[in-house]
Amino acid sequence: QHVTFSAMSYAPLTGGQQAGYGAAYPGQGPVDAPSFQGDTPGEDAAENENAQAPASTAPSLDHVEAVAGYEGVGFNAGALAPPPTYAQTVGQQTAATQAVTVPRVTEQQAREALLDHVSQNCCYGKGAAQELVFTSIEPSSAFHYTLETYGESRTTAWAMEPFIGQPLDTAMNGPAPKPWDIIAQPMALFSNETRHIEIPHTASLKPCHNCFARGYNRCYHCHGRGRVRCNSCGGSGHDWVHRDGQRHRERCTWCHGSGRKRCYVCHGHGQVGCTVCDRQGQLKWFIRLTITWQNHKSDHVVERTSLPGELIAGAQGQLAFRDEQIRVLAVSDFPEPAVNQASYQLVGEHSASYFNKERVLKQRHQVRIVPVSTAHYEWKGKLSQFWVFGFENRVHAPDYPQKCCCGCTIL
Repeated sequence: QHVTFSAMSYAPLTGGQQAGYGAAYPGQGPVDAPSFQGDTPGEDAAENENAQAPASTAPSLDHVEAVAGYEGVGFNAGALAPPPTYAQTVGQQTAATQAVTVPRVTEQQAREALLDHVSQNCCYGKGAAQELVFTSIEPSSAFHYTLETYGESRTTAWAMEPFIGQPLDTAMNGPAPKPWDIIAQPMALFSNETRHIEIPHTASLKPCHNCFARGYNRCYHCHGRGRVRCNSCGGSGHDWVHRDGQRHRERCTWCHGSGRKRCYVCHGHGQVGCTVCDRQGQLKWFIRLTITWQNHKSDHVVERTSLPGELIAGAQGQLAFRDEQIRVLAVSDFPEPAVNQASYQLVGEHSASYFNKERVLKQRHQVRIVPVSTAHYEWKGKLSQFWVFGFENRVHAPDYPQKCCCGCTIL
């Protein structure tokens, strides 16, 4: 039985009930004296414009209360075994093959299609398309079979976010539901989507592990002193300059003679805000459910001419068969045996690859018929051919006789 959990179905705890972990972060404006309370080096650090903030401290699950049913959950998302698909039984094929009339391309249509193709290629001359003599046009049909399996997978992992007073759905509100008991529907079938959901009744409030609940850390640039040694004068407060042929000792213009400069990272405070808790000192911990809906699509083209199959897949065709069920049967009665064979193979591959790893919500497959005409012609004593395919009369002419490169113009 599936239970829908509503955000209003529990009495949340607020910051006033579990406050006291954090400390207010000092203002960010420039100051003359550092406010950091902790260990600092005995002398100023050198100014370093390339200083990088250290990586945050890794959290630990040692002090997190165990959640029933989620004892093995860590920080890395762990895949969950899917429950049985909503209907594992295979239904009967409900769609029937539709009769399709494939149009024949005339010589005039073939020539017009070739001229249009030539006009889209700057290095093609149109003379051959205008002058060639057709010897024959052979019509045929190509078949494009596609199979889609729409599956859902779920993973769980511990997550945390800065606590700014948002509601806390803790274990006091009841036991946490199992991952597959949480109802969630995709926005649209056969469309890829990822969604993150906080599992109800798994939240808790913890002090930030990275700053020890202070909301700030010692500045990584000045190491808490609020000042750094001036790079221009090396900390002496003076520079040597040459003027009038003589060497003069003058006050450093960068540090105004002090030999020190206010740290540009912490503005003199000696401390910087914690990036893990966003200066709050407290973290909300919870188990995050990640739901991924993914559409797995496979296809196969049956084409008897030399026309590349990928061109057939992208051309306009007419639908001859379509079926959509939770689990489809392989096509078995299509007039073209190669389509039946491809369907049997792909349906078997999807069944072995996805039904034991995901909850399959839907499958669908279809067959499109794409008209193909092979146009044989002669031009200047040479024989060649091109193809007109799709209901939009696209052209594939790899051996077109009047083409060049390097931006030449051929009329």
